Amino acid sequence: MTTKVSGPEMKSLHFQPRTPATTTGDKVVGAVSHTALTVWTLIVILPLLWTVMSSFKTSSEIFASPFALPSQWNLDNYTKAWSEAGIGQAFLNSVVVVAVALVIVMVLGAMCAYVLARYTFPGSRAIYYLMLAGLTFPIFLAMVPLFFVLKNMGLLNTLPGLILVYVGFALPFTVFFLFSFFKSLPHEITEAAALDGAGEWRTFFQVMLPMAKPGLASVAIFNFLGLWNQFLIPVSINAAGPRVLSQELAAFAGQMGYAVDFGALFAAVTVTVVPVLIVYVIFQRQLQGSVSQGTSK
Repeated sequence: MTTKVSGPEMKSLHFQPRTPATTTGDKVVGAVSHTALTVWTLIVILPLLWTVMSSFKTSSEIFASPFALPSQWNLDNYTKAWSEAGIGQAFLNSVVVVAVALVIVMVLGAMCAYVLARYTFPGSRAIYYLMLAGLTFPIFLAMVPLFFVLKNMGLLNTLPGLILVYVGFALPFTVFFLFSFFKSLPHEITEAAALDGAGEWRTFFQVMLPMAKPGLASVAIFNFLGLWNQFLIPVSINAAGPRVLSQELAAFAGQMGYAVDFGALFAAVTVTVVPVLIVYVIFQRQLQGSVSQGTSK
């Protein structure tokens, strides 16, 4: 015999969701994790703040009191680093090289990842695995072959040659990252676009590419960070050409021997770091929201 519960009696029943009890082990793990994160944050932030503060001081002030505030907050060190040390021209060269390489690698990488993810043809898996193999190949092993290839093409010690190498360096990671985004998009959307009369190119650029915008933003940020901080490639294949920021910064640090102007050097380091921080601060929410989405699909 079953007992029926009427409407008023149902309303009087309140089901409280069970909350998991916090154990001592959970508290210990949380405390240790927060302590480790706090220590790591201090390790990262304090040297950066010290570098920015030292960029406003003279070399004598830095050696006399390294952790004291500067006596005068002026931009003399930045002016000296930008004009006299050549950081300004190198900064512009880096912006041009990274921007052009980033646009090319994003377009080519998105197209390659889309084709490999959405179409099956003979050799498609082999191409994808070769792209993955490019992620495991150490870049310094390719410096000698790249040197002779660019020399034979007449692109050695030129910014276009550096752009091409940057594109080849970042392309495998771009394809690997975007492959999962295009793979997860429903095929019904492609079929609907075909029924509306859209061709392959229009379907890709107007339908599928906007849907992969989170993945495109994330991989663009990663590529920007990797290309902006690149040092080995410019030094190896662009030693006698127009210098980028990492090259000029290394040359500025070593050109004066023991008489380094540390104030101007710290100002040059700050100029190098600030664009990376600005890009990350602007796009950090987009980056955090899409990395797990792309890697888990």
